Amino acid sequence: MAETEIGLGKSGRRAYRLDEIAIIPSRRTRDPEDVDISWQIDAYRFDIPVLAAFTDSVTSPATAVRMGELGGVGVLDLEGVWTRCEDPASELAELGAMPLDTAASRLRELYSRPIQPELVAARISEIASAGVRTAGRVRPQRAVELAPHATAAEIDLLVISGTIVSAEHVSSSVDPLNLKTFIRRMQTPVIVGGCVSYQAALHLMRTGAAGVLVGAGSGHVGTSRHVLGLDAPQATAIADARAARMRHLDETGVYCHVIADGTMSTAGDIAKAIVCGADAVMLGLPLAVASDSPCPGRHWDLSAGHPTLPRGRITGVEPHGTLAEILHGPALDPEGATNMMGGLRTSLAKCGYTDVKDFQRAAVAIVSP
Repeated sequence: MAETEIGLGKSGRRAYRLDEIAIIPSRRTRDPEDVDISWQIDAYRFDIPVLAAFTDSVTSPATAVRMGELGGVGVLDLEGVWTRCEDPASELAELGAMPLDTAASRLRELYSRPIQPELVAARISEIASAGVRTAGRVRPQRAVELAPHATAAEIDLLVISGTIVSAEHVSSSVDPLNLKTFIRRMQTPVIVGGCVSYQAALHLMRTGAAGVLVGAGSGHVGTSRHVLGLDAPQATAIADARAARMRHLDETGVYCHVIADGTMSTAGDIAKAIVCGADAVMLGLPLAVASDSPCPGRHWDLSAGHPTLPRGRITGVEPHGTLAEILHGPALDPEGATNMMGGLRTSLAKCGYTDVKDFQRAAVAIVSP
């Protein structure tokens, strides 16, 4: 792809956000009832291609159960308040009632408490007891320590995630996690990320991951772009990961799933992410606004509670329907923020595609935002 000169000796690619592209309908249309939006990763099939984000304002054991009942999967943060507090419901209720400036310091205080490893297994077992699939997230730095507790509870999907995760982390002070060795020892499918480039996605796929998260932690409340200068327009990042997936498939015969993570607000954003190459999406803010979210009226990024370098903010949100209404309707407004799966299904139907993987072949055009 041609690059544009920024100045003498430095040039860069033109990259695109999701709001800078549009899906082009084909010559055929279908009935929405004939469209299949299910998703399968490893042995696990889900009715909808949606993961609830691993932040405490989005996923609790209760909302993970509800996500499972609604056809998706909730990813619990195994380093969040649910593994640091015996009963965090009261803490979250208090947090939701506080002024935002006070809530930020309170959040950092909660995340400074030690993780109780026995709660990792307990929370996963709590979700599994409801008969839904379980998923949990750990940082690379805590994976070796916490993964055994998760696998002891027979977790279905393990997510290893940070703002940016690479297969070639270098450190002069600690032994970095060898992702390839770690994943190959796991009996549980592992999803890793985030990444935003072709090479990074390809290297993560070569570790044996079942899926990669595409995104750099600069969603609606993430501030990595401001604090670290890191970001990548999501449409281009997903398309690059799609190309990496094709090469990995050619090399190994193994299909690695691409999961878009961040910057999606509407059903149309989800549809465009899939057309760019995503197999599924991870949603944060669009689900945090649910009236039955873990902390109604509040949302924050995973790194908002960092003790010395927060890269996310805690923000107020207006509750906007239940989790069921956000995913399956009925829609409460014409903006695409409720009945998201109905919107996705209709998008496939209007373009003539039968399933999510087929929809990845749809054409797109570049438009002004």
